Amino acid sequence: MDTQEFYIRQPSETEARGPFSLEQLVSLAETGSVTLETLYYDATIEQWASISDSPEIKAGVFPEKRKLTIKAKATLPTINKLKTDATAPITVNDMLAAAEGRTDDTRDKQSGEIAAGRAAAIGMWSLVAIFCVSAAGAIVPAADALAALDPLEILAQPLAILGAIDLVFAVLLGLGTVNFYPLVRFRAACGLGFFGLVFLLQGHPVALLAAVVGSLGMYACTIFVGILPVVIAASMGMAGLGFVAYHLILA
Repeated sequence: MDTQEFYIRQPSETEARGPFSLEQLVSLAETGSVTLETLYYDATIEQWASISDSPEIKAGVFPEKRKLTIKAKATLPTINKLKTDATAPITVNDMLAAAEGRTDDTRDKQSGEIAAGRAAAIGMWSLVAIFCVSAAGAIVPAADALAALDPLEILAQPLAILGAIDLVFAVLLGLGTVNFYPLVRFRAACGLGFFGLVFLLQGHPVALLAAVVGSLGMYACTIFVGILPVVIAASMGMAGLGFVAYHLILA
């Protein structure tokens, strides 16, 4: 019957249409152009007959569709369940809680990460304050040369150049640029050597000690990841370079 050709018409029509294959009749039936009352020409009896009168053609054009049924909820075996029934299986919520540090086994790890992040933030903002204080101590004594905008007078004030560099460092750190910490460490070493030589030649041992303490504190703020060491390093940097700035301004 798959290769059989059909001529069809509606009961109210006088003209036939076709020939159509069985697949084409199925498509027409899906669009409503062919119904059970549609007539087809039966060549065996040489008469028009309704599709509903032929069980075979009816089944071919209007196949019974399988009814969709909802299966009962299936119980999946737990693959990570231990042999002992006393141990509860691990769920997705348990894994998420462990990743977020909300379980007894991972809470200490989360606390360590939080503490390290806070220490890094304290160290960064402490460096911003230290550089601002250091810049003030270096720029204020050269305020007249800077106000005159005389390049020769500015070049004759090396502390003003160092203060400008410190001010740039403070701005960059305030913007969250921490990837140049190696330059901060280099600045701490150079500052220690420069101020140490100046105060040594001038005979100011207290200012020399303050420069050493402040530079070490500046350097330590870039390497420590614990809150207490960072606080100690920040205190050293602020106290030491603050005293240096005070000494330079009053000198």
